[in-house]
Amino acid sequence: MPEQITVEQQDAITILRLHGQFIGGDETDLLREELKKLVQQDKPLVALDLHEVSYLNSTALGVFISAHANFSKKGGRIALCNLSKSIENIFVITKLTLVFEMFPTIEEATNQFSL
Repeated sequence: MPEQITVEQQDAITILRLHGQFIGGDETDLLREELKKLVQQDKPLVALDLHEVSYLNSTALGVFISAHANFSKKGGRIALCNLSKSIENIFVITKLTLVFEMFPTIEEATNQFSL
């Protein structure tokens, strides 16, 4: 099974590239742990690349919301990037577009973080 999360460092920004479905199993636990680790390491700028995510359920959304709260408490930011139309619709329907910074590309997110 291919790795569902790859981590890259681009200057002060950590990019997590997510692949496949995040439906509350081991993959979602791994995402939760990775985000928790970044908060503990004081890596306050995180971009989540959702380009290759085919499905998210409420458990995965909960992980995103929790991470957003944890990063915000420490003065950090978390951005969602490269969302497909179906994944973006999940955030629109749940009104989470009001919570998360969303960008069409990783580059736009990293540029915004640099301001």
